[in-house]
Amino acid sequence: MTLHDLALAAARFSALIAGFVILAGFAQNSFHIWQLLVASRALRRQRGLPETSLVWRRYAEAAPPIALLVPAYNEELTIGESLRSLLALQYPSFEVVVVNDGSGDGTLQALIDTFELEPVQRSYEAIAPCAAIRGLYGSRRQPRLLVIDKENGGKADALNAAINLARAPIVCSMDADSLLEPDALLRAVRPFVEDPERVVAVGGTVRVANGCDIRFGRVSRVGVPRNFLALLQTIEYLRAFLMARLAWSEMGSLMIISGAFGLFRREAVRAVGGYTLGTVGEDMELVVKIHRHYRRERMPYRVVFVPEPVCWTEAPETLQILGRQRARWHRGALETFSKHFGMLFNPRYGRVGSVGFGYILLVDVLGPFVELAGYVLIPAFWLLGILNTEFLWAFLAVSFGFGVVISVGALALEETELRRFPDVKSLAVLMAAAVVENFGYRQINNVWRLWGAWQFLRKQESWGVMTRRGFSRAAA
Repeated sequence: MTLHDLALAAARFSALIAGFVILAGFAQNSFHIWQLLVASRALRRQRGLPETSLVWRRYAEAAPPIALLVPAYNEELTIGESLRSLLALQYPSFEVVVVNDGSGDGTLQALIDTFELEPVQRSYEAIAPCAAIRGLYGSRRQPRLLVIDKENGGKADALNAAINLARAPIVCSMDADSLLEPDALLRAVRPFVEDPERVVAVGGTVRVANGCDIRFGRVSRVGVPRNFLALLQTIEYLRAFLMARLAWSEMGSLMIISGAFGLFRREAVRAVGGYTLGTVGEDMELVVKIHRHYRRERMPYRVVFVPEPVCWTEAPETLQILGRQRARWHRGALETFSKHFGMLFNPRYGRVGSVGFGYILLVDVLGPFVELAGYVLIPAFWLLGILNTEFLWAFLAVSFGFGVVISVGALALEETELRRFPDVKSLAVLMAAAVVENFGYRQINNVWRLWGAWQFLRKQESWGVMTRRGFSRAAA
């Protein structure tokens, strides 16, 4: 083979790689555009959502009891304010089950001091596996509160303990650092009331609390984060919940309900054996198990996303902590995909196996490596003169042009349909963030995803340290 032939073969190979990268990026971003359109149509259908008083009159009488499950590990800073918020929710019948999962700080003592807890007894059935329970605590001042003190076992283990002790037919998984809006449960329970035979799980919107004013466990003013990383995450959360999950729900292929705020029929959770231990993606894995169970049993069911109710959470404000979180999220997605690989493109599982798992394959399994190839190889091939300028511009248009359109579109959807942000200045800052996040932030996110893939291959199971500032300073 001559030098000319080698150069020709290298050029063809480079063009093949570049074409695959551009095509994969185009397919992924085109799907996101389609999600944006589907979500926009769904929100228009729900325009004019009723006020809280009307929601109360319409759903309170038929609303089933709910148990809020709150796993807490080293949450001393936020646990008091979070629980005050939960105990003041506008809902006719609920209990709050807090699980101190072997915390190494003063979480349990903070609970005892704040709510004047005393040891109590409660019989229960172990329907899901969990580590040994050391004690149960109740409060005379807050009869709706039950605190479980147990040995450390991880978040899935703690949620299983709460499910075992809960008595309500609907359970709501929560993060201890999250705040619910007063009418969040009433709005979230609506699908269970309207379709009690089929709805088995409901997810709500999670938003970034950084930059908001927090008073007495409530978001008193919605604001824009001053921290740059938290600001970029605000756009991400809008895109992930208001656009993507609403669209997946409309397609009947919602594969994840956030662990920060999700409602499940307790019998459905019981049927699949509770949360799977030894995984960091317990929220996604539970939803996939529910899909799998009901599809295999040929039972009618629905997994639904509701854009309004809202749960507020504290977003990481340093690259180190955010990187740990994103690597863990990606590792969890890969764990779930590998555990349930047999569902992929399996006709038995309908849209869940084809569209839902197909998307996970494209975005979570192949996506990080395709993006890496694009960012590294295509510019390198262009600099070496192997690829022409048209290929380079096509890659840049797919990588950055689509990203900006999707991010700005999600923000426009928020403003036209929900209008949560209070002023033009906030919207201008968010608009700038929607553009800027595509130039650097998205690329470092891909590095974190690759890190998560490496952790998955090494079978790493730890969560990593997640340091929080607490809601008392959320507006900073």
